[in-house]
Amino acid sequence: MADAFIEHFPTKYWHRLDDGRVRCEVCPQHCTLREGKRGSCFVRMHHKGEIVLTSYGRSSGFCIDPIEKKPLNHFYPGTRVLSFGTAGCNLSCQFCQNWDISKSRQLDTLCGSAMPEELAKTAKQNDCKSLAFTYNDPVIFMEYAIDTAIAAKEQGIKSVAVSAGYVCDEPRIEFYQHMDAANIDLKAFTEEFYHKICHGHLQPVLDTLLYLKNETDVWFEITTLLIPDENDSEAELHNMCQWIAENLGTDIPLHFSAFHPDFKMLDKGNTPITTLLKARSIAQSYGLKFVYCGNVFDVDSDSTYCPNCQHPVIKRNWYEISQYHLTSSGNCQHCDQPINGIFGEYKNGFGRQRIPVSIG
Repeated sequence: MADAFIEHFPTKYWHRLDDGRVRCEVCPQHCTLREGKRGSCFVRMHHKGEIVLTSYGRSSGFCIDPIEKKPLNHFYPGTRVLSFGTAGCNLSCQFCQNWDISKSRQLDTLCGSAMPEELAKTAKQNDCKSLAFTYNDPVIFMEYAIDTAIAAKEQGIKSVAVSAGYVCDEPRIEFYQHMDAANIDLKAFTEEFYHKICHGHLQPVLDTLLYLKNETDVWFEITTLLIPDENDSEAELHNMCQWIAENLGTDIPLHFSAFHPDFKMLDKGNTPITTLLKARSIAQSYGLKFVYCGNVFDVDSDSTYCPNCQHPVIKRNWYEISQYHLTSSGNCQHCDQPINGIFGEYKNGFGRQRIPVSIG
């Protein structure tokens, strides 16, 4: 079954127009397509009067990662996650760090094939606690992701979405009904940035965050990649952190990650650690309790501290856990303060390994 995939998988979030075109309703791009044309995401296509998914059962690769790499620091720390993605993306970020996958316009990128049941069984066989839809945005291959999440649940495997949150209301509801956790990429906090650099809009992403907070039990964390002179001004960081605190609460983990030059944004330098630490300080000034710095070596800002007694409850070094002081229910072992998250019985952490997997 290594070559098994479904070339034209039927979908439902679209409608026909009077002129024969069809309009996709999965994301706010609302691509309007003539027969044979693909949407901006590349993997959804007008085929014989309807929108079909062309990447069902196909992947750009499979790998076992530490869950902290997603990044998720409060969702079963130290466990393994089976990561996979497809090709394409519904945003066009000039700084994309996975551009070879997300901006691929070749189905040859989808070198691996696996049906949902195969993915779930592979995760189980490799002692993975969860299965992550990542590398590119799972919203664009939501039918494949949902079926895989259903198969994973039957195996006792959790499902994780790593997403930019750029999705319309109705498919958002269906998609997150099947997810246990998510990391939402809040790329900036200005409409100008989203419009100019990502070819999208800010509000749909904020709507996704509000939906996850107010309408679901999905555990979620937020990541913002700080790009020098683009989205790292103190004013913007203050606005963003204030909005998070007031609308999502102060227990939401927030990750500030360092940028490195990539794709079409090669004229910017790496983000200094001082910028990340300043952003962290601003977030903490609004009461955010769990603020992390990523893509840099800094144990202090990569670790989790009890907001009550201030003792470190999880010490991390590049995804590797060196100290763990939480009960199975997620309480601080020093003062019994509950730590927001989904934890469980901790075993030896998976560490910073990355193990490619062959499926099929």
